[in-house]
Amino acid sequence: MSDSQTPTEPEQLRAEIEQTRTELGQTVQELTAKADVKTRAKQALGNASGRARQKLAGVQNRTAGVVAEKASTAKQQLANSNLPAPIRRPLPLATIAAAATAAIITVVVVVRRRRS
Repeated sequence: MSDSQTPTEPEQLRAEIEQTRTELGQTVQELTAKADVKTRAKQALGNASGRARQKLAGVQNRTAGVVAEKASTAKQQLANSNLPAPIRRPLPLATIAAAATAAIITVVVVVRRRRS
């Protein structure tokens, strides 16, 4: 029952056996990696965490831009109004900073609740 592709020389047989062992070892390593649920879960968590951080950074940048734009518009409207000087007060910087901080905190809380 000799196959025409089966080598007959001992050295060729040994080389073929060694190659088969190497391929089998690689296959076992790949299957082990797929079966390692803990590591795969950590990788998935890391990926999800990275995506959430990117989204949060984007929201923070947009929020900061919107707040700055609205503050600038309000300041310009106050400057152009015909109100007496004591009534025309621009928004204090602390108020603007508090509004931006509140917006960022709200976004962080929403993102964390969605992840849970």
